[in-house]
Amino acid sequence: MSGIRRRKNPTPRFVQCLVMMLIAAITGLGQTSTNSFEVFGVVLDPSGAVIAEATVTLRRPGRPQQTKTTSQEGRFRFTRLTTGDYEIEARKEGFKPIIANLTLGAKPPAPLEIVLPIAELREEISVGDRPNQVSTNPDENLNVIKLDHEALKDLPVLGNDVIGAVANLLDAGSVGSGGPAIIVDGLETSKRKVPASIIQDVRINQNPYSAEFARLGRARIEVFTKPGSSKFHGEFNFIFRDHLLDARNAFAFERPPEQRRIFEGNLTGPFGNGKTTSFLCSVNREEEDLQSVVFASTPAGVVSENVATPNRDTEVSCRINHQISKKTTFSIRFAYTFDSTRNEGVGGFNLKDVAANSNGHERQVFFNLRGIISTSLVNEFTMRAGNEESLTRGVRPGVPRIVVLDAFTGGGAQADRRTTENHIQLNEILAWNHGKHFVRAGLNIPDISRRGFSDRSNFGGTFSFSTLADYVSNRPFLFSINRGDGHLAFLQKDFGLFVQDNILVRPNLSIGAGLRYDRQSYLGDNNNLAPRFSFAFAPDKKRKTVLRGGAGIFYDRTGIGPISDKLRFDGRRLRQVTINNPGYPDPFSSGGTFATQPSSIVRFASDIREPYVFQFGLGIERQLTKSLTAAVNYINTRGVKLFRSRNINAPPPPSYLDRPDPSIAVLRQIESSAHSQAHALELMLRGKLSRFFNGTIQYTLGRAYNNASGVNSLPANNYDLTGEWSRAEFDERHRFNLLGAIKAGEWFNLGLSLALVSGRPYSLTTGRDDNRDSIANDRPPGVSRNSLQGPGAATFDVRWSKEFSLKESKKEEAPAISIGLDAFNVLNRTNFAGLVGNLSSPFFGLPVASRPARRVQLTVGLKF
Repeated sequence: MSGIRRRKNPTPRFVQCLVMMLIAAITGLGQTSTNSFEVFGVVLDPSGAVIAEATVTLRRPGRPQQTKTTSQEGRFRFTRLTTGDYEIEARKEGFKPIIANLTLGAKPPAPLEIVLPIAELREEISVGDRPNQVSTNPDENLNVIKLDHEALKDLPVLGNDVIGAVANLLDAGSVGSGGPAIIVDGLETSKRKVPASIIQDVRINQNPYSAEFARLGRARIEVFTKPGSSKFHGEFNFIFRDHLLDARNAFAFERPPEQRRIFEGNLTGPFGNGKTTSFLCSVNREEEDLQSVVFASTPAGVVSENVATPNRDTEVSCRINHQISKKTTFSIRFAYTFDSTRNEGVGGFNLKDVAANSNGHERQVFFNLRGIISTSLVNEFTMRAGNEESLTRGVRPGVPRIVVLDAFTGGGAQADRRTTENHIQLNEILAWNHGKHFVRAGLNIPDISRRGFSDRSNFGGTFSFSTLADYVSNRPFLFSINRGDGHLAFLQKDFGLFVQDNILVRPNLSIGAGLRYDRQSYLGDNNNLAPRFSFAFAPDKKRKTVLRGGAGIFYDRTGIGPISDKLRFDGRRLRQVTINNPGYPDPFSSGGTFATQPSSIVRFASDIREPYVFQFGLGIERQLTKSLTAAVNYINTRGVKLFRSRNINAPPPPSYLDRPDPSIAVLRQIESSAHSQAHALELMLRGKLSRFFNGTIQYTLGRAYNNASGVNSLPANNYDLTGEWSRAEFDERHRFNLLGAIKAGEWFNLGLSLALVSGRPYSLTTGRDDNRDSIANDRPPGVSRNSLQGPGAATFDVRWSKEFSLKESKKEEAPAISIGLDAFNVLNRTNFAGLVGNLSSPFFGLPVASRPARRVQLTVGLKF
């Protein structure tokens, strides 16, 4: 089509040189010898949280000792050391001190991880470069993705969105109906953004078969935020991006005038006398003047334009930490968020006429209480309570929405919705240590909330057309409109119970056994028991090889959408009317009124239950060098009784004329009748691959099949589901990810993120509603779902950063200014997306969108 301009991707000479430099750095070419070493690492408590303000001392006989104080991130660093034997000691009030021996030889040492046990607890501890060593500990599986604050500072992260940057590392086949589980400081949250300056570390797939979590390890992102400090420290960053440094999107005729400005930072220090109380306050302000690319086809021709979609987002939070006694500490955090977006919903086929404006705010309070009950028992209580409101309204209220399938969407947005939510989440966990057993048990309440809706969306109606020719001829195939009471309030309750026992059977064998129970409201099943099991065994005496495996059942939840649809669209409260082959522009011109039309209804099937996923895995982990490990894992995932929707009042074959119940229009039944099957072979390298490169390389060979795309997906034929079993919509046969940093000198600090994926499938459809079920997803005879193949994608992101100390300091936290330059999709490769499988569309077989072109981001920071 003449409206699509395909961009060539010549590789500039400087990019070729850059790639050659990267290859040389990763493979260690050109290494030079040196007699100077660094010893650096992190100090943690037994839960994995960092310990700030700890004292770390390095001693060598006949030499003066060196002492450092750990930073807010728990880090320390000793420089200009020579080969020999050293003794390292770590101390912090309330913890047992640790002393260990350290030998510096010909090779640079790996980062140290020092775990200080709580003084009253008797726990086995170790000092060493454990993050890059194999272990039989259930929490230390090597196919985990773990990025601490230092690693995150080195990696390219667009707009400081850390969660968005790591989300592509999740396994799409393990993600539930509500999307990935985001767990911040132990509590599940719906927020998809956490200010980068307060993030301590991010983990994916740690201890994947633990009964403590409702979701699979490969479907959850755990975020831990920084604690406060008894000394004043601060960090402030300014992030800037402008279109003058960006490349043009492949579907835009001109480069949109975009700009993004982010101001964020935090301040921590003593509160009151400072001996037992500290604070941490943070501010994050995002000003995004972005633009969406519209690429559509109307009767007047192809439309390609940029539409401004400005967004403003502000978050302010403050945290107080207080040590009540040597055995009891608590913290409380308050947070307020406000955001607003203009011209929401525009882009792709959606013209600027269907724009909507939205704004919202949220208030939260977070409370944590941790107490040592006895020498072997610790209790931790965590709670978050909050209130949030949002308002969305179309810019052209009252104008009917016009949808021409896979061509354009115009008219009005038909969006008029106000939502409120008052929620509470909490965890109550006991940790008990006795002999070879470490037991954690407790209560999880991921959601108790009162949800409120005031929804007048689609009160002006929507006309749907199969083709542009039908639109010109005024022949819609469907009209839908809502009328009635759009107000709704209901109480949603989810909770879980768990017990997990990690048993050190022998020094080279550990077993994890757990049991979890989950339940949510509005579903009738009460037998959701989920057993979990894992093991780790080191067969060789040196324990450089570990065999690791596990299995478990994980239950899913419906999310709020299906519940609110069931309660609203009951045929009485909020009536939804759908008319096949209506008149236009008057849908009732052929007779009847809104009051005489049958209503559409949403209901749960009588036998609906919580779906579950059964996953098992088996792998081998090997210590290749002191600071490099390899892991090979096979993962089998099977989804049972998954959610799907089905119109059980669709006109039956062969005539497809009359509905079984003429008093009802569409009867959407939400049921748990779908299933899935996925296999994956995962290869991973972690650690120092060369003298200069430290990071993670992951390759996955996988296959995934299912027969439904989620709780809202409807089959092409509601009476014959055989054609639905096919490749899953997220199936990617090959996935390759590289995350790491090359540090080859004081001025050469390069963070890398490389993602290569093969294409996902998509469906071939006729674009017509020949079976009159009110959904135009019909396929040609004999064609199964997801039978077409989409293109793969390759994205290479790079970050260069440099820190300048403002003064020399014997302490770890010297004041410093940092600068960073990020380039996303640095090779400016066009990664096509949104291929059209609709035979009636003017874009059939063509892509209508692409992932972003090259973008450049500047960061300036100050810490003290």
